[in-house]
Parts: sequence; structure tokens; C-alpha cells
Amino acid sequence: MNSKYLDDSCDNQETNTKEVEFRDPVVERVVDRFIERSDVGYAKYGTTLHEERTTKMKDLLKYLNDIQEELMDAVLYLQTAKEEIEDTKKGYTYPEFKEKYYRSEENTKEKEVLL
Repeated sequence: MNSKYLDDSCDNQETNTKEVEFRDPVVERVVDRFIERSDVGYAKYGTTLHEERTTKMKDLLKYLNDIQEELMDAVLYLQTAKEEIEDTKKGYTYPEFKEKYYRSEENTKEKEVLL
């Protein structure tokens, strides 16, 4: 098992540190990403999720809206990844991709995605 000290410190905030043993390196990498995301969020917003919740900076409806928006983005990323895999399998070139997914409108630069 791999052992690591986890430290959620960022700037001068109170920190919690603990030693964790990982038997699965995939889980360890996911935990590392969570900590990195927490640091990015703190640097961007200047607060933690715990502070945000306990000081009522955000209500439940706002949290639900945030979750909905994140999941909507995730669905778009999934669709894009699936299309990338399909195009790679088929060996599409960019002109063939444009022909398959986009239609030119006369007298406009906008493209309409055909699904």
C-alpha cells in the first residue's frame, strides 16, 4: 500500500492533515485531483465549500442549480468524447467531419449542427 499525507491547506486558512494509505493507485489519483480542485476553487472564490454552506453564502437551490449545470456540461463532454472516438474509428478528416456534422447557410457565417 502507498501512504501519503493529505493536507488541505491553502493560504493562511485552518488546515486538516491526515495520513492515508492507498491500496489502489487509481483512488489515490482521484483523491489528488479532488485536493487540487479544492485548491483551485479556494484560489478562485476565496472560500471553502464548508464556509460557503455554514455561513449560508449559498442556499440549497443554488447548490442544486450548480449541480445541474455541471451535469449538463458533463453530458456535452461525454457526447464530444463519443464523437471523437467514432470519428477516429472511421478515420474522418476535418473536411469529412464538417460535411457530416455541419450545413452551410447561404449569406451567413453561422453553422447549424446536424444531429
